[in-house]
Amino acid sequence: MADSGKPSVRQNLWVHGLALAAAVSNAGGLGTLALWGAGMDALRRQVRETRALTSKPFAVNLNLEFPQEERLDACLQEGVPIISFFWHEPSALVARAKAGGATVLHTVSTAKEALQAAECGVDVVVAQGWEAGGHVRGMVATMPLIPAVVDAVGPIPVIAAGGIADGRGLAAAMALGASGAWIGTRFLASEEVAIHPHYRERLLGAKEDDTIYLEELFDIGWPKAPHRVLRNSTVADWEAAGRPETGKRPGEGEVVATSKSRGPIVRYRSYTPAADADGDIDALSL
Repeated sequence: MADSGKPSVRQNLWVHGLALAAAVSNAGGLGTLALWGAGMDALRRQVRETRALTSKPFAVNLNLEFPQEERLDACLQEGVPIISFFWHEPSALVARAKAGGATVLHTVSTAKEALQAAECGVDVVVAQGWEAGGHVRGMVATMPLIPAVVDAVGPIPVIAAGGIADGRGLAAAMALGASGAWIGTRFLASEEVAIHPHYRERLLGAKEDDTIYLEELFDIGWPKAPHRVLRNSTVADWEAAGRPETGKRPGEGEVVATSKSRGPIVRYRSYTPAADADGDIDALSL
């Protein structure tokens, strides 16, 4: 059944914007548009505008927590060359994407999931380790996960993801058998990404123990959606209160910041601080 184009979670499309995707592709990487929450008109517009900025291949990422049939069809109609699936088992859409001429990636968190993806016919497996920022699929660390997945699905190419931010991390991943790396958080420091200056400062100044894995502290928008964020005042107050469940968290419903484009931002909302945000930026989901 085709979806309405309006999932229950509103995505920060400005963060994963077309300027960054085009710049990455033009530099020789694979730029990716996160359009899994976009309406059909916005999706088509961003794909076309990205194509105007680069003649190189780029991908569109679709989160399978939500119905994606209509978005996938729109991507294929617009000639998107690479589709990246995430979160749930992708068999229902892999054949559809490949029949439309797209190369298919799928993100996994275990060797078992990798085998299932291979059986579905995906072209590339993305092995995402527990260190990943943002949405985290599994509980296995990146470096032990890579060889396990490589051994399970070879000769299908494996892309390493999670905690990789420089050439050393890339070299380590490739030494373990990966064909490349998926790098996310590091690109938040790019000039093409309009995040709030305080958030950029926190990212650039963060040490190895400044992040925390949380099962469902911030209201991501779908159940059982673990995430890795920078520790901040919201996390500290929640921990001091004994890690209470949703509905009993300290400061729930409190407006801690505002955004010219998104309006009031309440504590625990999954909102990546944009450049137009004002207020207690450090209390937001970093």
